[in-house]
This record gives sequence, structure tokens and C-alpha cells, in this order.
Amino acid sequence: MLNAAAQYRNCAKRGERKILLQFFSHEQNRHSKKRKKNMFSLSASLLFSAEHQTSSSSSSSSSSSSSSRRRRVMQGFVVALGSFPSFKNPFDFNNERAANASTSSSSAKIGTTNETVKIINGIRQKRLGNTDIFVSEIALGTQRWGSADFNAPDEKVCHDFLDFGILESGVSLIDTAEQYPIPSDRTHPEGYSEEIIGNWMKKDKSRREKVVIATKITGGANVTKKNIKKDLEGSLRRLGTDYVDVYTMHWPARYTPQSNWGQSLQYNLENEAAPYYRNAASFEEIAEAMGDLITEGKLRGWGSCNDNAYGLTAMCYAARSVNAPEPCCLQGDFSLINRRMLENGVSEASSPVHENVGWMAYNVLAGGVLTGKYLDKLAAPDLDSEKAMVAQLKNPRGRMDDYSWGSTLYRYRSAPALRAVDMYNEIAKQSGMSLTELSLRWAKDNRANTTSLVGHTSLNQLKETVKYFDASVPRLDDSVLWAIDRVHMQNRLPIFSSERVSADMNGRGEIGESIP
Repeated sequence: MLNAAAQYRNCAKRGERKILLQFFSHEQNRHSKKRKKNMFSLSASLLFSAEHQTSSSSSSSSSSSSSSRRRRVMQGFVVALGSFPSFKNPFDFNNERAANASTSSSSAKIGTTNETVKIINGIRQKRLGNTDIFVSEIALGTQRWGSADFNAPDEKVCHDFLDFGILESGVSLIDTAEQYPIPSDRTHPEGYSEEIIGNWMKKDKSRREKVVIATKITGGANVTKKNIKKDLEGSLRRLGTDYVDVYTMHWPARYTPQSNWGQSLQYNLENEAAPYYRNAASFEEIAEAMGDLITEGKLRGWGSCNDNAYGLTAMCYAARSVNAPEPCCLQGDFSLINRRMLENGVSEASSPVHENVGWMAYNVLAGGVLTGKYLDKLAAPDLDSEKAMVAQLKNPRGRMDDYSWGSTLYRYRSAPALRAVDMYNEIAKQSGMSLTELSLRWAKDNRANTTSLVGHTSLNQLKETVKYFDASVPRLDDSVLWAIDRVHMQNRLPIFSSERVSADMNGRGEIGESIP
């Protein structure tokens, strides 16, 4: 077994983690069941010793990232050995957990999702799922960082966001994707948003340990075991890091009406046979790939975006079946005018008493609609006069005044949605606050929500947003919450309701999606 310790030191230097795992596999087959028990208990102690020998022999110039990587690799070995009943985790000392504690077995409860673990510069840090990943209640959303949009923040402005949010405030979570920015073009290619983040971290290597990075693999047919690993390598390269904290599917591999920007809600059986979904990766295949990456120390937790209660539960059960860590989060659309996750089973399935999974909310301001900017004057695509529409397109107030974005995101401006927004605006006025503040605080206060991903176009916007997430800001008064609920009861799914459906649309929504 001394060879195992030596092999580990070599693995730590070269990053060839599979050597040691192959060694254990060989020993497992070679030894009898009786001797396995003692062998794997001894191997843990020797590996622990090897870690300290490696650390002490490294030069003083060794970077902190190399040290943390060795720790994550060791935790991967701990996980690989953890299936043996006799194995005792030698790293569970002084109540510390290694960076990827999400790799614990599915039966071990680390903590309760959404519980406040600490407060940094006034911002609560909450547990994400059954992991030791702690995320701020407000996150930096990066969908349009460096995009081709008319008002997209450029790299300098994005770095200002990061300086203020991460270094000066208590923001810790950055949410991005390999497909960002959106929209993209030749001069603003996909992957550039990740590069912007990576360039910021390059300025000071200590910044990596101050942030929680969540990124995504492009969904649908792109999600395979091979691509999950290959695409993550691309994200790691652009981000300039050797691990990400959370890796999610941008939308599920399988067909589901949840994964679109239109008004689809009904599950259509005929869509299951569409060529795009015919060979969709199984839940087990996905869980195995994510588990492998966690064992290799390349990520700490995983999940899915634009999914539903069925997807969440199936991922959890699949992970258990292949002995992989369970997902730690879902991400989805959530706002005053889209409470779908609270009422379609997601909040039930993700509850700490069930699957104990976190929730990352995006579009908490409904694409800007819940700022109230489109109340007095409709968004450009909704204007009756072509002349008025052209004039508004030339002087856009936000992305809803862009013809492409505005048409794509039409559901946030359905007649029922705008009526609800108008009533919420009145509640905000009566409560002495802006509609923006009411919307952000409502999302923050919801017990099912772990963190809100908010995008900004200026530093002043970010500074205003951060104010509402300060731990000193009280929860919304019960009377205000009840007033909001009464509006909600008049139309519980306003963004999925429409008064513009005509006979000739024949089962298709305004962007071609199947409805209802």
C-alpha cells in the first residue's frame, strides 16, 4: 500500500487521477473479501498521509489553486472508496468539509437547502441543496454580458459589476453558460461571457475562491455523456479555472413543454417521437457523467434548468441508482407573474423533507416588465401603429423594445400579465416602494427560492438591486403579501394566458410553439 501513497503523490503532480483509481480496482479484484476491509481502511490513512507529504514538500511558490485542487482530487478518491462499508473518511476533521462536499453519498445529509449559513457584507449566503455550496441570495446573471444587444454591458462594465458585487458587496454567485452571450454574432461569439469572467479572475488568482461559478451545457440533443464532459472542458478553458461549482443542463435532454420561452404548458405525446428527442440521453447517463466529473474534481454539484418536478425527481432517483451525487439545484423562470414552480410540484419535490434541492430563479423582473417601464407605453412590438412602433424601436427603453427580443418574450406582456403588473404596481405605491423593489423582495423572501439571478446594464442598477437584498431589509409585511396573493388569485398563470389567440393559429403560439 506504500505504492498507493507514492502513486497519489505522482497523481497530484501530473493530474493523472485515474492511475490511483485503477490501482484500487486492481487490488479489489486481487484480494479476498475479508482482506478488502482492512485494505481500504489502510489505504485511506495512507492517502491522507500522502496528501500532507505532498503539501509539505511543495515549494512556497505553489499556488493556492494547486493546493485546493489536490484537496478536491483527494475528495474524489474518498468518494470512490466511500461505497465500502468499512471506509472512514479521513478528511472529516475539525468539522471541515472539502470544497466538493456535494460528492457525499446520497444517504448522507449535509444540510438543509436554502438555510442561511452566513452573512457576508450584509448579503445572506444560503446552502444550495444537500451540499456545502453556499450561494448569495442575489447572483450576477450574465446572459447578455458582452452580447450583441444595443445596451449590453461590455467587458469593462462587466468587470465593474464583478468588482462591486464580489469584492465590495456580499455577492458570491455568478451564473453563466457556454451559450452566452445571447444574442451572439461573429464579434460577440458564444462563450464570450465565460471569457469575460475568466479574464476578471486572471487579474488576481485569489478571486477564484471568492466566487461560486455556475455554468451550463447547451441542452436537448447536445446532452450526452460524452458532450457533458467535453463541453465542461471548454467552459473550464474559457473561465481559466480547473473546476466549476455548479454545472447544469440549459434545458433538458428530453422533450418537455417547460423548456421554451413561449406559452406551452400542455404535454404533447406526439412530440416524444420527434427526431430531435428520439435518442435523448437517459437520466442515468446524465447522472453518471456528472458523477464522474465530481469524482475528478472538475465540479462540485449539478442540476438542470427549465425543468419540472418530474425531471427533478427522476434525476434524483437515477443518481441513486448509479451511485452518483444527486442534483443540488433546478433553475427556472420565477416572478410575481410566474409562480409556476410553486404550484406545479417543483417546490414540493425540492423541499428539504423530500429531495432537498435548491432553486435558482431567473427573470425575477420578467424581462424588465416588473420595473413598470412598459405600463405607460406599450413595448414596441405591441403598438398598433407601425409608425409608432418604428419610432419606439429607434429609442428602446429595454429589450422588450427590440423587435427580436420583444417578439420572443411576448408572454411577459400578455394582456392578463400586464393587468397583473398594473395591480402589483398599485400595491407597491401604497407600500411606499417601487415595483422593482416589490418584485425583488417578493422573490427573495420566498422560502422555496435559494437565489435570484439578476441581470443589469449599468452599475447603478446593480447597486440599487443589492440594496434590496441586504439582510437588514425586513421581510415584506403580511398584509402586502396577502394583497399580492389576491391579485394572483385572479389569474394564477398570466404569462401563459392570452387574448390574442385567433382561429387561424391552429394550435401554435406567437413564436410557433405548440399551445395550449
